Amino acid sequence: MRIHYRRRPPPKPQSQLYRSNEQINVPEVRVIDDEGKFLGVLKTGDAIALAREREFDLVEVSPKENPPVCKILDYGAFKYQKDKETRQQKAHAKKVEVKGIRLSVKMGTHDQDVRKEQALDFLKEGQKLKIEIFLRGREKAHGDIALQRIKDFIDIIGQTYELYTEQEAKRQGGNVSAIVGRKA
Repeated sequence: MRIHYRRRPPPKPQSQLYRSNEQINVPEVRVIDDEGKFLGVLKTGDAIALAREREFDLVEVSPKENPPVCKILDYGAFKYQKDKETRQQKAHAKKVEVKGIRLSVKMGTHDQDVRKEQALDFLKEGQKLKIEIFLRGREKAHGDIALQRIKDFIDIIGQTYELYTEQEAKRQGGNVSAIVGRKA
């Protein structure tokens, strides 16, 4: 009989929470109004009353200051704007993937040239490159040949681009691998 376990979904990242209105639990705050004018240091209750009078919220924007800085503004619009900024930053963040190239100990020169062109394309796109050789059968006794093959391949690619080595060529069980990237 099989037992199926439900996978719990990963927790959603919480956006930075800003305290507003009654959540602000300090006696005095520096207040900036909805037009950007500094109103001075006010008692928290008075600042909340002023914000409600103008039909806005009192939002704590800098809690580490002494006294904290609060703005009179629409909390929903403020939170939407902050979430929009974080989404834009995520979209513009450069995503670097590790692309894989698989070599063989008994690989011919034409096959190696094809792999070299693939590797150069990946490096041109700014991706990292994982070069690996899987050793089978009798090849496992000669891991040093596979290490040399990877080092030679890195030297061939290094003639076109200046590379940095993220992981040196090393043997892990039945395979040999190295990770390299292109210097900016």
